[in-house]
Amino acid sequence: QMQLVESGGGLVQAGGSLRLSCAASGGSFSNYAMAWFRQAPGKEREFVAAISWRGTSTYYADSVKGRFTISRDNAKNTVYLQMNSLKPEDTAVYYCAADWVIGGLRLSADDYDYWGQGTQVTVSS
Repeated sequence: QMQLVESGGGLVQAGGSLRLSCAASGGSFSNYAMAWFRQAPGKEREFVAAISWRGTSTYYADSVKGRFTISRDNAKNTVYLQMNSLKPEDTAVYYCAADWVIGGLRLSADDYDYWGQGTQVTVSS
């Protein structure tokens, strides 16, 4: 059973940056693809970015492409989300998730096996 704990959220002005971290324990982290999702009030959870188990493949939602970067350090059992040029519409609770998958990156929350508790990101205008 893998546990995921996010950190790094907070309040930032539009145009600013934040770096989210997600620390994993209790499982074989390097065997899992990892992703970030987010959920704004009154909206469904949406895919943000994903990274393959070796970190060689990444995929981004169009809304964050060019502004966000997902990365991972398997030696530290941690996945990161560097968020630059933040916009008010990026305000949401951000969740990291783990997917036991061989090949390919999946975008649906239903495919992910483990979830963190979330960290709040608020971008003021």
